[in-house]
Amino acid sequence: MSEIRFGTNGWRGVLGRDFDADGAERVAHALARESAGARVVVAFDTRAQADVIAARVAAVLAGAGVDARLCSTPTPTPVAARLVRALRADAGVVITASHNPPEYLGLKVLARGGEGAPRALLTALAQRANAKRQPRRTLGAPRAVHDAADRYVEALLALVDRREIARARPRVLYDAMHGAGAGVLDRALRELGARVEVMRGAPDPRFGGGAPDPTPRRLRGLAAAVKRGRFAFGVASDGDADRFALVDARGRVLSESESLALLVDHVAATRRLRRGLAISHATGSLVERVARARWLGVVRTGLGFSPLARALRSGDADLAGEESGGFAWRALGLDKDGMLAAALALEAAAAEPLHARTARLAREVGAAACGRAAIGATAAARRTLSRIAAAPPERIGRARVLAADLADGVRLVLDDGFVYWRASGTEPVIRVYAEAPSRGALARRLSAGLARLR
Repeated sequence: MSEIRFGTNGWRGVLGRDFDADGAERVAHALARESAGARVVVAFDTRAQADVIAARVAAVLAGAGVDARLCSTPTPTPVAARLVRALRADAGVVITASHNPPEYLGLKVLARGGEGAPRALLTALAQRANAKRQPRRTLGAPRAVHDAADRYVEALLALVDRREIARARPRVLYDAMHGAGAGVLDRALRELGARVEVMRGAPDPRFGGGAPDPTPRRLRGLAAAVKRGRFAFGVASDGDADRFALVDARGRVLSESESLALLVDHVAATRRLRRGLAISHATGSLVERVARARWLGVVRTGLGFSPLARALRSGDADLAGEESGGFAWRALGLDKDGMLAAALALEAAAAEPLHARTARLAREVGAAACGRAAIGATAAARRTLSRIAAAPPERIGRARVLAADLADGVRLVLDDGFVYWRASGTEPVIRVYAEAPSRGALARRLSAGLARLR
């Protein structure tokens, strides 16, 4: 049997080696035993075998007495999360590997509010699903859901102010990266009043030969097309549309911290926030400075979106964001939602061009550059990371180390930013996050961070 290990955002692995249909069925049966008589939403993205495995998961749930609702078409994770809330379901299961390479597949469990399931439940599911003696599984008939996207778009449109959009009618280029967001995000942006063109919108299990991860290197085509076509901005979403990236009218891919900062600035300026902001420890200080300039409290959490979702649920924050393109607004949901971020970016761009807004924010609160890189999690790299944790350096380049946080990886607070090493919970890599005073200094800091692991 494949061993089931839940990371920061579900169980993922190479299809047929680390993740398979039998394991997904075992998780489904374990979930049915944890939630007898419950209602569970099941959805899937555009990856190879995702629809087949989702159908098997739904059938196992139905056979165990669960009211299983199976989405009939590829469904973005934010849409599935909204459906969990709309149907008052007890849980959700999404067959997706999000932004991982094409050969990956995975499974994410959603809690009753639509956010990622708590660690205690995932631990219980893994224990049941990994037991050597497995109970007999029977198959039932789940109920099909055909209107999941309709429910989501209706809720999204209710949150966005269309007046400026209707006046400006901005042109937007959407890169769906062959993922599940195609046909949902572009539809929402059109209904909001934008003129939308789509690239890489056709479903492709191979995602054009690369990971559906909206990083600058993978968005060169989008950036060039935005600049050449004179679009107001470009937007991209990952494989299941829970992450996003923005490209301004000049063809520059904004960093995750810049994108999050401008969204926080816009929503705060339009007086739609009552509470503060929750961000992860790897998110750049630009976001925090913008929030505090708008008189918002800021809560810092560990990596992964679960701690951010808890801050939203508890009422400590209205907005949440992270360093990898995750964004959530409590008014719509508790988990990350790249399509919501794109709709708010449209609203913001109709009022002020994105490049002008980012420049203004840098003038008002100070500029900073934040980014990330990764290296394979070899045994040697892991040993090196352990040595860094045991004896943190006193300097990174010319920057002095002011403090070291070893709670989740190694995060060094510097006199002009930070550097942070952490093993990924979903891929066999060690990620390096960093902040520096400028883009050039950031590139050097990330290179130095990678070099230390080599």
